[in-house]
Amino acid sequence: MNRENLEELHYITPIANLPSILEHGILSHRRVARLQHESVAKQEVQNLRAKVRVPGGRALHDYVNLYVCARNPMLFKCRDMHRSLCVLRVGTTVLDLPNVVITDQNAASDYRRFSPAPGGLSIIDEAKVFAEYWTHPQDPIAELRHKSVKCAEVLVPDLVDAGYIFGAYVSNAGSSASLTEQAPGLQVAINAHLFFR
Repeated sequence: MNRENLEELHYITPIANLPSILEHGILSHRRVARLQHESVAKQEVQNLRAKVRVPGGRALHDYVNLYVCARNPMLFKCRDMHRSLCVLRVGTTVLDLPNVVITDQNAASDYRRFSPAPGGLSIIDEAKVFAEYWTHPQDPIAELRHKSVKCAEVLVPDLVDAGYIFGAYVSNAGSSASLTEQAPGLQVAINAHLFFR
């Protein structure tokens, strides 16, 4: 993937977390554990992620995980919660922060690769990450692989400052009103398709 083709990065979160995020930034799994917050994370997935070490020796839970494309299996699993969720739009300049790492698929996958940013974008299969769907009914192995690739990540150590957040997507008008109440001034756009609606 070429950097010029990447317009933004995504972070999936409950709308209720926005006041905290705008105050503290988007925090890594380890750091946000100290704060009261709502989570969409599945415990079994977090158990897998807890075992992963990123090259250089830090634990995966020490990083904020931004998605290259939020229209992925994670958001699909949360589609019934769409009214309470938003996808934050994060500027790609985070790629230039120290020690940012890119994965070519879900960072907890056994077959993922890690590469330093921003050059590490070259390991991302742009066509697969931005594909409409990851299903391959005739080939379950290809489907499993594509499902993981759809979750390619940008890993930012410790936190993403709120200054990198320039907007948010929601699925409907009611969610837009909720977001505006929680985060006045944050640009919000309704994108039902992103949320599988």
